[in-house]
Amino acid sequence: MSPHSGDVWLADLGLAAKTRPVVIVSRFDSDSPRALVLSVPLTTQNRSSRYEVAIPRLPFLHQESVANVQGLGSIPTIRLERRLGRLPVGVMADLKAALAFALELSS
Repeated sequence: MSPHSGDVWLADLGLAAKTRPVVIVSRFDSDSPRALVLSVPLTTQNRSSRYEVAIPRLPFLHQESVANVQGLGSIPTIRLERRLGRLPVGVMADLKAALAFALELSS
């Protein structure tokens, strides 16, 4: 299993035996000391905030969604069930900008 930044995976987040799509935002590291990735969950509940990035309806998603950067977290790679697809480059750039805003990182 090789999750890369920008990949969308179906993941078990431990919430009532439910899986949900997440975007991998951590860099790929083949020599990582831990089997963890940083991810941002996708949701269909758009609150139109600066912490959300619109995700267009992609072939592997059932409907338009948003990436909620306030849900940023780490999950073990073993909880990634299957890769769904990859975000377009422009959407990933917007997601990185939203992460920089949320974490007060200079861009």
